[in-house]
Amino acid sequence: MARGWESKSIEAQQEEAAEKKISGKPRLSSQEAARAREKENLMLALRNVGEQLERSHDPRHRTMLEQAQRDLKRKIEEFNSL
Repeated sequence: MARGWESKSIEAQQEEAAEKKISGKPRLSSQEAARAREKENLMLALRNVGEQLERSHDPRHRTMLEQAQRDLKRKIEEFNSL
């Protein structure tokens, strides 16, 4: 009984490994993964600032958010140009 259970487990592992290979996503190096995370963080921050800007009514707060939005856009452009 245990032997049959083992073979089923191995078969499932092999199928899972085959599916990962077929998925088509290239594996990223640690540097590429870090860059992808950094870009995603910048994009999320920009979206967050944009949402805050839509809700803000205080002119000083809006000015601060607009500056943050410009800075984030600049950082994203610099990031894309590398």
